[in-house]
Amino acid sequence: MSDPTPSGTLLAFDFGTKRIGVAVGNTISGTAQPLTTLHGEQNDQRFAAIEALIREWQPAALVVGLPCNDDGTPHEMTRLCQRFANRLKGRFNLPTILVDERYTSAAASSQLNEAGIRGIKQKPLLDQVAAQQILQAYFDEPVAGIYA
Repeated sequence: MSDPTPSGTLLAFDFGTKRIGVAVGNTISGTAQPLTTLHGEQNDQRFAAIEALIREWQPAALVVGLPCNDDGTPHEMTRLCQRFANRLKGRFNLPTILVDERYTSAAASSQLNEAGIRGIKQKPLLDQVAAQQILQAYFDEPVAGIYA
């Protein structure tokens, strides 16, 4: 049995070992917006910040970008993102959906370039815009999401 497609507000995460980009969106409008970038490598700090975002936004589900090689095969970050998604699901008891994130960082960089934000100025925004790209990809094709 597959999970029903969540409805309402969703939070999306572009997981990284140093930063986690976060975006928010709504299934009604089908649009995603960059929200914030979480810094720090300590899990306690990261999950406390995520918990605060979940309390604030009350999401129906969480979306996590799943990185893969260009040919779709997994690599080390694939495993780390799956682990992160499983922790989110276990800790917050919300449906957690993995979405292929290949090329989202490049798309995010292009989006920032078009907005006139280039080079080093992109760094503070890149992860949250990548999270926006991940969430928008899910809105555009929800059947491509895999439940954690």
